[in-house]
Amino acid sequence: QMNVFLFYLFTHFIFLNGEEEVFPSSRSRSAYIAASYVKFLEAAGARVAPVRINLSPEEYKTLFSSINGILFPGGAASIYSSGYQRAAQFFFEAAIEANKGGDYFPVWGTCLGFEQMMYLTSGQRILSRTNTTGIALPLNFTNEANVSRMFRPFPLELMEALSSEPLTENSHMWSLALSTYNSNDDLRKFYKVLSTNTDGQTEFVSTVEAYDYPIYGTQWHPEKNPFEWRKAYYPHSPSAVRMSFYMAEFFVSEARKNFHRFESVEKEREALIYNYSPVYTDESIPFEQIYYFE
Repeated sequence: QMNVFLFYLFTHFIFLNGEEEVFPSSRSRSAYIAASYVKFLEAAGARVAPVRINLSPEEYKTLFSSINGILFPGGAASIYSSGYQRAAQFFFEAAIEANKGGDYFPVWGTCLGFEQMMYLTSGQRILSRTNTTGIALPLNFTNEANVSRMFRPFPLELMEALSSEPLTENSHMWSLALSTYNSNDDLRKFYKVLSTNTDGQTEFVSTVEAYDYPIYGTQWHPEKNPFEWRKAYYPHSPSAVRMSFYMAEFFVSEARKNFHRFESVEKEREALIYNYSPVYTDESIPFEQIYYFE
């Protein structure tokens, strides 16, 4: 069948639903996913499956063998003690073990997901407060960026735009200070820093990839540029949108490198995000559309 032949389009991603932040208009709901994350990956040819928090290890193990990659999204869940944290830890550790055994399984963390990975890697509460809750910034690339897996496919003119124009949207109050990274052996040995930024006071790490594993993180939001419109500082220039799709295509291409799949078509259909309908939100909410979960 075509899906088998083009199994690259058969890719599935799982999102961790942020359990702590539910918006005022939906207090009866226990979790959500911003639809922009789903669209971000679908635009690169992936299909998306949401993972529920607080499932059993056995259920997570089955999911791990069924999907091709995992994205830890932003939100407001605790990265130290929450359903988000526990699920993220399971998939992060499972991915490392799988990759050690030759099973290529990529992980991506955005914003809160980035911060979660820094905690899981270091085992320490090492983040610093920064004034970065609503601003678009250019990236200050390190020498590692040009030889990185993540940015190697990017055209030169897009790299130049990323380094000179405010194309990356930041919505975080906690960051990994570059000085903290430099003084932490666990982080330095695990991640190479591809870019940094500053809020004028603190220089912080903004993009990483692991040395030995297909594990990637951005403190900024690549999914917002094409799909979110509520804030004036969201970048929407041609270069901003183009960058977003290059990021998505890169991660989906990483997920195409393994052969995980659901045990049946029925299980696959049950897992997909298509079973849920996104809600067009009111203007008090920063996302255009949200998938809510009970």
